[in-house]
Amino acid sequence: MYWEKEIETLPVKELRRLQLGRLKKTLRQAEKSFAYAKIFKTHRISPEKIKTLDDLKRLPFTTKEDLRKHFPYGYVTVPKEKIVRVHSSSGTTGQATAVFHTPKDLEGWANLVARCMYMVGVHKGDVFQNMVGYGLFTGGLGFQYGAERLGALTIPSGSGNSKRQIGLMKDFETTVIHIIPSYALHLWKVFEEMGLDPKRETKLRIALIGAEPHSDATRQRIEEMYGVEAFNSYGLSEMNGPGVAFECPEKSGMHFWEDHFIVEVIDPKTQKVLPDGEEGELVYTTLTREAMPLIRYRSKDLASVFSEPCRCGRTHRRISRIKGRSDDMFILKGVNIFPLQIDTTLMNIAAVGTNYLVILEREDFQDQMIVRVEVRPEFFKGELRQLENLRRQITEALKSELLVTPKVELVEPDTLPQSEGKAVRVIDRREM
Repeated sequence: MYWEKEIETLPVKELRRLQLGRLKKTLRQAEKSFAYAKIFKTHRISPEKIKTLDDLKRLPFTTKEDLRKHFPYGYVTVPKEKIVRVHSSSGTTGQATAVFHTPKDLEGWANLVARCMYMVGVHKGDVFQNMVGYGLFTGGLGFQYGAERLGALTIPSGSGNSKRQIGLMKDFETTVIHIIPSYALHLWKVFEEMGLDPKRETKLRIALIGAEPHSDATRQRIEEMYGVEAFNSYGLSEMNGPGVAFECPEKSGMHFWEDHFIVEVIDPKTQKVLPDGEEGELVYTTLTREAMPLIRYRSKDLASVFSEPCRCGRTHRRISRIKGRSDDMFILKGVNIFPLQIDTTLMNIAAVGTNYLVILEREDFQDQMIVRVEVRPEFFKGELRQLENLRRQITEALKSELLVTPKVELVEPDTLPQSEGKAVRVIDRREM
């Protein structure tokens, strides 16, 4: 099932030839920006000197800090009157970043998202409910325009207001949803509170999930709860937003679209480019962007690339599930820990509910990790021994995965803070 069969199944040699041609054009376009003109001059870089894709390694990286330094228009390559949209980060961790789009950029972005959605079975005639935030966040509008390009009936419901979301699903017979994984788990509890079963009382068949790292165990829970096929979506606003990579029906990694992006994997410490199969930080170069092309942009997302042929027939390589961000990793007693490891461990334990919280504290100069876990209500109605056995089971499972022993606290359902946006799973109080 292909949206653009010729490009999705393009022989690898032809795909590399296409990338090289587009890379040269992108470098000439990037040179029109204030930031890249200065960088190219400083490093004595000329687009004409790029003869092969391997020559890309000679170019310096672009970072989020660079975008902040030249905020807002330093990387723009077209006159302002040709720009029709800007998306911006919140700026909660520093100066905001801005990404600009021309009509051509938006056209290409919508087509990419449509390609992703069509690949997993979303077609004209589907009813698509977009349950993420609109506005400066790219997830809402990105999927909105992709779904409209397909010809699906779209419900731009946005995030939150759970009972209304369920009402919209029933009233308009929604078949496809786009939803943040943690909110999907929360919404299922609202279905239960309302005495409804989404498997029987909705027509849902596909869930598109992303925007936050999640484990395959979480995906399987969502599939079981809603009776749907759930597909992993990946994007970042600097590369458009959603549509950078997506799972195909084989669910064996996410195809990243090599006609629009070059993806490298580097060691985040040494900055050395790693071969396919090794885990590291994903680095992106845009190939079709007009208003704001980016060269070797460091995403901080950690994953690996595998080039083995996919059974679906697509020739574009795949990236693994995102392990997390290099700046999400925390160190406890000398051990590197990623939140996704905790998610995977907890969601594989049947008694665990839909929410948990990790708190890092320092007591008597010793770091401690407290993991508060919501568990099924029946464990609070039985014998205390049953609850203690479950606590020990969770502690041992986490110790085995993380190589440190956390303090596990079991709590009743709906007692931990619940966000209708991206979940806050880790609170680090060690520096407070």
